[in-house]
Amino acid sequence: MRDQEEKLLRAAAEARKQAYCPYSGYAVGAAVLTGEEDIVSGCNVENASYGLSNCGERTAIFKAVSRGAKRIKAVAITGAGEMPYPCGACRQVMAEFAESREMPVYVALVSETGEIDKIERYTLEQLLPHSFTL
Repeated sequence: MRDQEEKLLRAAAEARKQAYCPYSGYAVGAAVLTGEEDIVSGCNVENASYGLSNCGERTAIFKAVSRGAKRIKAVAITGAGEMPYPCGACRQVMAEFAESREMPVYVALVSETGEIDKIERYTLEQLLPHSFTL
């Protein structure tokens, strides 16, 4: 693994431990690399009113923006059991803040011990070829 990729995936795996997911039982951790080279992480936060839940990747992006970041350079997402591919809403939020359409998105499975088991690598363009823009 490349250094940046490894740091992001480790931060995402650590954030996954804080997930609040009593309804789905599926914990997700995410981390973003900002344009300022900071790593900001987040986890999914569920709600009994499902529409009010927030995915891990959006949590990480919103935290980064609330800290002053305007662009993100990379995203890492971790889960266990099945690959935690980003939903459509998360892909569109990534597109809003991505530094480029070639921004790397790492999707990974983690073991029960927190080790990275499997990684898939995409670009934002591959995940959302026709994003909505103003």
